[in-house]
Amino acid sequence: MQVILDRFTTALGEIMKEEITVIRRGNGVMELSSEKMPMRLWLYPDHVSDRATNSDSIKTIHIDVHVLTNDMAKVLARIRTIAGCGRRLYARQTVVARVDKRITLAFLTEHHLQTAMPGKYRYGLYFDGELVSIAVFSGGRRMQGQPEHYRSFELIRFCHKRDFIAIGGLSKLIAAFRKDFNPGDLMTYVDRDWSQDSSLQQIGFKEEGTLAPQSITFNPMVSDLLSEETERLTISKMNSGSTKLVLRFANSV
Repeated sequence: MQVILDRFTTALGEIMKEEITVIRRGNGVMELSSEKMPMRLWLYPDHVSDRATNSDSIKTIHIDVHVLTNDMAKVLARIRTIAGCGRRLYARQTVVARVDKRITLAFLTEHHLQTAMPGKYRYGLYFDGELVSIAVFSGGRRMQGQPEHYRSFELIRFCHKRDFIAIGGLSKLIAAFRKDFNPGDLMTYVDRDWSQDSSLQQIGFKEEGTLAPQSITFNPMVSDLLSEETERLTISKMNSGSTKLVLRFANSV
């Protein structure tokens, strides 16, 4: 674990261009922070199953050491994006296009921390012919109490290419999707391990509930979610739950 921590703090310091402070808490949990970093990080060894409770309003990211072991580059890239340290593009510099399943799965596998999912509809942002952002949407669902034509869709996945930040990119992708499918609303779930106050709220999403923390089972050697047949080889942890966010559109017809 110490080797992983040293590699991570060194790389994080290079991103933030300053020394990272490491405070060791009880049970092997570590807190990482710096003056420039707009959040603090809590790292959890495999034997710690529960998350620490936030005692203040500081943005906190909760990371398990096995995730660093398997996906450190993705973790660093996401932190770089949150900290605003990536290569900045503007949506007006990009072109929206539909993306096929094969390209979507490859892009998400390389750049997204969660399991790659193709969804039903896929839209990408291209900069000089290079795919730099992607959004994956579900099919539409009828909603009780809504008009016959009303459909609710889910934003299943969204991410940038590693080290890129497309300012206004998600709004542009959603606008293209809305033009094609005229959704009544768009909902998504935000991982509270990474976000207690989602930036999606800045583009009109509203919080409409939370999902309680859930148990995640993994193999500490390979970090894959596993079946019951291999349960004896796995470790279970509790995540921080999820926040449900909904973006409602006016004048859907």
